[in-house]
Amino acid sequence: MAAPDLELPRLAVAAPGLLAQEARPPAQQPGLRAQGRTAEPLAGAATRPPLSDRERRRFEQYLGEVLGRLGLDFATPATTDTPHRFLQALVDATDGYEGDPKLVTTFPTECHGGSACELDQVVEGPIPFSALCEHHALPFIGESYVGYVAHEEILGISKLTRLVRVVTHRFGVQERMTEQIADELTRIVSPHGVAVRLVAHHACTQIRGVREMSARTRTTAYRGVYVRDAALRREFLELSGVGRGAS
Repeated sequence: MAAPDLELPRLAVAAPGLLAQEARPPAQQPGLRAQGRTAEPLAGAATRPPLSDRERRRFEQYLGEVLGRLGLDFATPATTDTPHRFLQALVDATDGYEGDPKLVTTFPTECHGGSACELDQVVEGPIPFSALCEHHALPFIGESYVGYVAHEEILGISKLTRLVRVVTHRFGVQERMTEQIADELTRIVSPHGVAVRLVAHHACTQIRGVREMSARTRTTAYRGVYVRDAALRREFLELSGVGRGAS
């Protein structure tokens, strides 16, 4: 069945905010940056309400019009529900806007030496991630490494994966997401330092434009002691696979 003809209205789209709107508190530990580079924290209540049934029907009609005009044949059993599946795929790929309250759960460390107490860095990865580029709404897919030097609080290891997912499961760019992960981890546990590394293939350069299939984009962000300590950065990069033929 061919998608019905309709005249699509021009939609006014407001850029969605990040999940919680309270201001980031200043850093409490010595040596840690008081302010990160991104503006809003991410953990907390969702800012994107669920789609209503009426919205879903309308959006599926829009998608059917676009896909049909571009050549998709809706007269097959395999494609009848394609607009519905496409819309749900977009919802699933951007569920970072729904937040993750479990990110605010922290635990005390074994560091009991006061403000000067530092533990060795913890590095988690590779953490797979996928995101949608805000320029073309096409995916970029890769892996991340997150490291930090704890002070008075730590996150459970699984929370680092949750943090990467809540940041990357939304529209954005890799450079900003790298900074957001670093700033959010800083905000949650107030560590002595944070390091983040993302490596990804971008579909917007693979299936359009230059059609470069092998290139990967690498981004890093450092906070606190990682900014000042070259040996600590080098150890983080080695633990992230740099120098071993990886990434």
